[in-house]
Amino acid sequence: MRNIILELTYLGTAFHGWQSQKNLSTVQSTLEAAAAAVVGHSVHITGCGRTDAGVHAKIYIANFRTEATIPAERLPYALNTHLPPDIVVLRAWDTHEGFNAIGSCMRKEYTYHIYNSRIRDPFYVDRAWFYPRRLDEGILQAAADAFVGTHDFAAVRSVGTEVKSTVRTVYDFSVERRGCHITLRVCANGFLYNMARAMVGTAVYCAEGKIEPRDIGAILEAGNRTAAGPTVPAGGLYMTHLWYDDGTEQFDRCHPLSF
Repeated sequence: MRNIILELTYLGTAFHGWQSQKNLSTVQSTLEAAAAAVVGHSVHITGCGRTDAGVHAKIYIANFRTEATIPAERLPYALNTHLPPDIVVLRAWDTHEGFNAIGSCMRKEYTYHIYNSRIRDPFYVDRAWFYPRRLDEGILQAAADAFVGTHDFAAVRSVGTEVKSTVRTVYDFSVERRGCHITLRVCANGFLYNMARAMVGTAVYCAEGKIEPRDIGAILEAGNRTAAGPTVPAGGLYMTHLWYDDGTEQFDRCHPLSF
């Protein structure tokens, strides 16, 4: 039985997230249907994370098992003929039996895009969060810095999938402005449901003057979701970088948002 890695990219606007759901269009179910058509049997595809409805992936890693003999290098071309234009398989290759797209992933990076201008840009609809009031990137960065480290992140997650622990380690959380475009990039060993979007919302709360960056530590310690900022819209969030446990595989598509 072969274990095959797929490297793909997708726009999440039309999908109800990665994970298969009954009677809803998801990336996983769409990809599994395409793979079944190519290899001639039903497959289960394991993804590197459960991106939410409307969230995008500049880079995404998945794996599945098959006894089909089609060469791995031909799989992207075959799969893409069965996929809609908003999902594209970039590469495929055989890997060892123990590889698991989610279990072997040690770190993930998400990037959030804000279009900070008084006038909206139609080309950023569902691609970045349009925010018309001026945001101070210095305050955003001070707030982002408060999240770095190992904490209980229950205060910045939505009720959803049950987890054994809400403790995670954030390795880096950076803010950059280029003109009207603000990019917030956060790397952690794992993310809770809506955690990245709630962290961005809390940073924006600070920039709005509703709370201070120094308050974030106490909010995390109290685990009080209502004291933190809102969950910002899904369309601005992208998976952009993945690290795997053998220390050699990194997958990175951190291209700036542009049209």
